[in-house]
Amino acid sequence: MKHTILGSLAGLMLGLGTGAATAQDVTLRVADSLPVGHYIAESLLLPFIDEIEKTTDGKVGFDYFPAQQLGKAKDMLSLTQTGVTDMGYIGASYVADKLPLSSVAQLPGSFSSSCEGTMAYWSLAKPGGILDQEEYAPEGVRALMVLALAPYQLFSAKELSDLESFQGQKMRTSGGAQALAMTKLGGVPVQMSAPETREALSRGTLDAIVFPHSSVPPYDLTPHLKSATEDLNLGSFVLAYMISQEKYDSLPADVQQSLTEAGEEATRRACELVDAQDRTDKQAIADEGVNFVKLPESDVAKVQKILAGVGDEWAAELDARGKPGSTVLSAFQDALN
Repeated sequence: MKHTILGSLAGLMLGLGTGAATAQDVTLRVADSLPVGHYIAESLLLPFIDEIEKTTDGKVGFDYFPAQQLGKAKDMLSLTQTGVTDMGYIGASYVADKLPLSSVAQLPGSFSSSCEGTMAYWSLAKPGGILDQEEYAPEGVRALMVLALAPYQLFSAKELSDLESFQGQKMRTSGGAQALAMTKLGGVPVQMSAPETREALSRGTLDAIVFPHSSVPPYDLTPHLKSATEDLNLGSFVLAYMISQEKYDSLPADVQQSLTEAGEEATRRACELVDAQDRTDKQAIADEGVNFVKLPESDVAKVQKILAGVGDEWAAELDARGKPGSTVLSAFQDALN
């Protein structure tokens, strides 16, 4: 068995495995909004696919549709629910109206590495966890694997020097708590998906982006950036590859077991790769001319003080809407500890 990437530009089917394709019992469609070669897919999805094909002796195969071929990032949840794709890449911020509680792992200052955030998030998101019970099961989906990205920095097309230089900059955020955080720091948050950022920077409709280091190279953003913060913690982004519960229930028990086991293993391994790549990509961005700036210590203290209450505000707003925001926040903090 070999899995395939279905390329939209040339309409070609590119085999990624080795050997000749053989008949399989199950072929699963998986879709995301990531460009081919993106580090999230390389670290999380493709190792998962390889492991499934290995453990099932090629009886389970995958057709992979990257780069928004089946729909935009905001559509992935509905595409998974309706069976257009069997597995979909679902970022919590892109569907905040449906999965608001999942943004708990995006709060600023929560964790200092991808693995720290990922494993805490996984304890809430995996089947039986509070996010599974409160959000995913009611939406008819289940998380197979998750990833929390390394802590975010501010990258700007302008020169950054201190907190005052944040003021009035139009900043791409992934929405939710991140937008609240950047508003408190004087920015003007603009919610958009990662694939839209390059054009927005090139046109000047964005001044800055709130991103982790490793998300800058895949979208070729360095030509549009001048400076970036160093050693701040402006939140993160959490994602899951999900499958509809109906589709999962239709699969043979041994395939279900393979998906579950491979998903947990992929989650653990991916965060280690992401943490290592974060350091490498920071240096590469600097080598391309982006100036990393350490804010004055007094400004760093101000940022930390300003952002310290974002989590409680986030939880209180959800509580007021009848969602268990405070309960989820407490569960996430316990998982981190």
